[in-house]
Amino acid sequence: MDQSFVLRLIRHAPTRGNQQKRYIGWTDESILPFQAKPDLNLKTVVGSDLKRCRETAAVLFPNARYRANRELRECHFGQWEMKTYDELKDNQLYRSWIDEPWSIRPPGGESLADMAERVERGIRKLPEGKDVTLVLHGGPIRYLIAQALGEKFQNQIALHDGCHILTWKSRQAFEERALCTSFSVEPLMANDSM
Repeated sequence: MDQSFVLRLIRHAPTRGNQQKRYIGWTDESILPFQAKPDLNLKTVVGSDLKRCRETAAVLFPNARYRANRELRECHFGQWEMKTYDELKDNQLYRSWIDEPWSIRPPGGESLADMAERVERGIRKLPEGKDVTLVLHGGPIRYLIAQALGEKFQNQIALHDGCHILTWKSRQAFEERALCTSFSVEPLMANDSM
């Protein structure tokens, strides 16, 4: 009989760029200090190779081996990296990208479709088992939740202080991209700075 498969998605702790509402896709920015009750039992965590994910995992799962995967990075915003909406709002290509992010690429960056294709390659490399924890970025988390629920990317929220838990009836159902059987968000045991 198949065992259920659980995917836990945790967004990295906030960075200065997050606080300033900047596009920080591939910019390798460190997290701001935060406190959390660590999970000392988890043995393996998978996530983006960028510092903000590695550093978050080190606080939350200090005994776990971190398996970095470059394909699980945030969307690459190209020339718009570290810029804010206010800095870009008069740029016509940016305005078009806001309306059609799946097909329009920022200069030197990638569209959401490009990011989704890359994240799918990364997901195919998850470790075996019936329970996997990922430390990721907002874009990949929103994409994975949307796919699991059969909903729109734009309607999803990726919280910095929550563990997004998706369950499928089996690992095979997950790998075949069936809709998940349950979805919940549990708060991380962190202080208000997360």
